[in-house]
Amino acid sequence: MNPKDFQLNINSIFPSSLWTSGNQEIVYQDIKRYTYREFYDRVRRFANGLVNLGVKPGDKVAVLDWDTYHYLESYYAVPMIGAVLHTVNIRYPPEIIFYTMNHAGDKFVIIRDEFLPMVEKAATLFDFVKGWIVYSDTDEEIKTTLNPYYNYEHIVESSEPIDPPDIDEKTIATLFYTSGTTGLPKGVTFSHRKLILHAQGLAMSISYSPLNITEKDVFLGLVPMFHVHSWGVPYLAIMTGKKYVLPGRYDVKKILEMIKNEHVTFSHMVPSILYMILTYHEIEQYAKYLNGWKVIIGGAALPKGLAKMAKSFGITTVGAYGMSETCPLLTAALFTDDMQNLPEEEKFDYMISTGKPAKLVNLRIVDSNYKDVPWDNKTIGEIIVRAPWLTDEYYKDPEKTEELWKDGWLHTGDLAVVDSGGYIHIVDREKDAVKSGGEFIPSLILENIISEIPEVGEVAVIGRPDPKWGERPIAFITLKSKTTKEKIMDELFKFVDTGRIQKWWIPDDIIFIDSMPKTSTGKIDKKDLRTKL
Repeated sequence: MNPKDFQLNINSIFPSSLWTSGNQEIVYQDIKRYTYREFYDRVRRFANGLVNLGVKPGDKVAVLDWDTYHYLESYYAVPMIGAVLHTVNIRYPPEIIFYTMNHAGDKFVIIRDEFLPMVEKAATLFDFVKGWIVYSDTDEEIKTTLNPYYNYEHIVESSEPIDPPDIDEKTIATLFYTSGTTGLPKGVTFSHRKLILHAQGLAMSISYSPLNITEKDVFLGLVPMFHVHSWGVPYLAIMTGKKYVLPGRYDVKKILEMIKNEHVTFSHMVPSILYMILTYHEIEQYAKYLNGWKVIIGGAALPKGLAKMAKSFGITTVGAYGMSETCPLLTAALFTDDMQNLPEEEKFDYMISTGKPAKLVNLRIVDSNYKDVPWDNKTIGEIIVRAPWLTDEYYKDPEKTEELWKDGWLHTGDLAVVDSGGYIHIVDREKDAVKSGGEFIPSLILENIISEIPEVGEVAVIGRPDPKWGERPIAFITLKSKTTKEKIMDELFKFVDTGRIQKWWIPDDIIFIDSMPKTSTGKIDKKDLRTKL
């Protein structure tokens, strides 16, 4: 390899970060607190220990854990030696966890002690695994029937820090499986180059957002580290020298305590996590610590009602959009100079929209003939994209890969409109769209409107088969306070009178439920809701 050809690999993050931010902190709950320099030393020791165990370039190394410092070290140590980090979705059912690990061909597994019993019950099925690397938050000796097994901390303590090889930037660094709504999960891979460019694109996009991120901000990630690289923030945080707080297993009380004690100013999450925090029964005790909190919302549309609730606490929320297949960043609510003079309510609507293409993203919204839709805020098309960090394939699935990359563009399956200012507004997933009388009813817009009704907590709109219209919308709703279907319908007709929705969009029925079913990544599970019709 020509030394003049600088490689954009995971290790390339560290030289400048250590130079400028070597004393910056990484904090894991109240269990671990250390500097970037200490972190990098442990990463290199663990990387060397993995090599000594027999991990070879190209080997898949799985991780089963919550958001801990061990997981963050694995984010760097595994790809650093040319191996592939498989971030296992621990919220999958055990049989799907086994499927993804077997499909990936994991050679070694880094596993937290609390997940050992699940694996031990089916240990004979995991004959493809060569070694288990176990750890715990306590100093107690870990006991397991898995064989062979190694203690993570013993590996770090007994290994010298490796001098990382200069990995070719096109080498695959990560693998994980999508939580798709149909069929078995599909694997997606990303190279070192893709991860580094994604982190840079994310950094540039945030700088153009209304969040005003600076070197003084403290990051607390609330997207699981098994989910699309926690949206790239574990790389972004180290690259840009931010204090980084790791929450472990999500617990609202602990999250609020960390926000308070670590002076957290920035987080990223799906809407359901924000809703869970803001409706916590002791939230008023922490209200003053939330004032000034900056939050990026993705994974699902940010309901306006939830954004208004956040604003009442002094929280700034900004919308973003992406997919597992896209690493994930595609768009963010970027602010240009012409946005600053808009009325506050209009500006607020733009902040929680899908936004505009992120830096380095080539995005189109096209009709069925691949023609770009006009910027009229009403013509619906599919989002297709190209960017430097998109997955090349579905792992071991050439047929689905061909569908994904039809005609050289990645097809998202998301339906959207564009307004005159170039802001994108997703109106539905293609597979979730309600098509009534041959016309789309944009469920996301309808959900957004319903969320503004004060008594409504969470809402999901799905289509129910109808003999006359093909489909008609049905709304599932959780409540913050007591109300009736009739009162909600009355509120919806007020939105019709003001022109925000059309009369024929109003759901045929409203179904109250105690709680929304969620996918393994915290999104509302519409597939589950359809079984309740």
